Amino acid sequence: MKRLLIATGGGDCPGLNAVIRAIVHRASQEKEWEVLGSIQAFNGVLWEPTEIVELDNKKVAGIHFQGGTILETTNKGGPFAWPVKNKDGSWSTVDMSDEMIRKLQYMHIDAVINIGGDGSQSISQKLYEKGLNIVGVPKTIDNDLSATDSTFGFQTAVQIATEAVDKLVTTAASHNRVFMLEVMGRNAGWIALNAAVAGGAEVCLIPEFPYDIQKVKEALEKRFHYNRGFAVVVVAEGAHRQGGELVYQENDEPGYRNKQLGGIARQLMKELREAGFEHDMRETVLGHLQRGGVPIAYDRVLSAQFGVKAFEMVLNGEFGKMVAYRHPDFISVPFKKAITRPNLVTANNALVKTAEGLGISLGL
Repeated sequence: MKRLLIATGGGDCPGLNAVIRAIVHRASQEKEWEVLGSIQAFNGVLWEPTEIVELDNKKVAGIHFQGGTILETTNKGGPFAWPVKNKDGSWSTVDMSDEMIRKLQYMHIDAVINIGGDGSQSISQKLYEKGLNIVGVPKTIDNDLSATDSTFGFQTAVQIATEAVDKLVTTAASHNRVFMLEVMGRNAGWIALNAAVAGGAEVCLIPEFPYDIQKVKEALEKRFHYNRGFAVVVVAEGAHRQGGELVYQENDEPGYRNKQLGGIARQLMKELREAGFEHDMRETVLGHLQRGGVPIAYDRVLSAQFGVKAFEMVLNGEFGKMVAYRHPDFISVPFKKAITRPNLVTANNALVKTAEGLGISLGL
């Protein structure tokens, strides 16, 4: 029997379970393959004792419409930066990649499918360079991987954000208020831009286009006549004013490498007040609501296609590569190409032109 190991790393994402199910179902058609899962990314391999689970059709039955991942996940640490507590109580990291590969060999793992975003696929590339047979599946609600037309979980996140805009419109109109809706996306504004267009927001602020607070103020003032009016502003967590910096909090959790973004909605209200904007304002931060819950049909289908393709790449020995969707095909691209350039919103993007045509202010 040959053995395949699945790992899910980084933030959770609607559609992860659908990918796992698709891999298992496709592998079950090849009688010589056994599928295992590592709990919490590669932690399950590195822990003592290891935490590895068997995956078969019965184990994955009905999980395709469940959010999250039955294998759990983590965005801390990893085989190349394993957190270790020192005698003085401080934390440091050590490279455990060789030890992990040794343990995989001991478990007779023939191939690994690593499901994750750019951080996870960077780990995949390093493991491949060390000789591990590994394939990647792109996962991020931010849709910020340029090697693929779309990532699963993104459309579900957009749907959740759009529904939030819809709900805020009614309460904003009832109270003559401006609502700041803060959405995820890190350095990419795709969730914010799509939700703003779909929900009919008046202003959309994204990381790629640092905003002019006076332009934002002018756009909002136009929505009020004799103190009557309302507006919804969709602002991405990575947005910032021209000449300003990202709004974030330092995170001292062992192994956590990312800046903990958040707070731009409140910062934006402060900046508007300082600029002389006098109308009533409130903030709503969606946070992890965007990455939880049931995946919409589009993401379930995309996840299934990614999962089937990933296993077929294993069968064909296409290691060191990630599945990618290039309409209408599913292809494989080298990890290096997949992680080299992020997928960010550009000024000439068709959706940006649409937003501008609808009169949505981008704060420029």
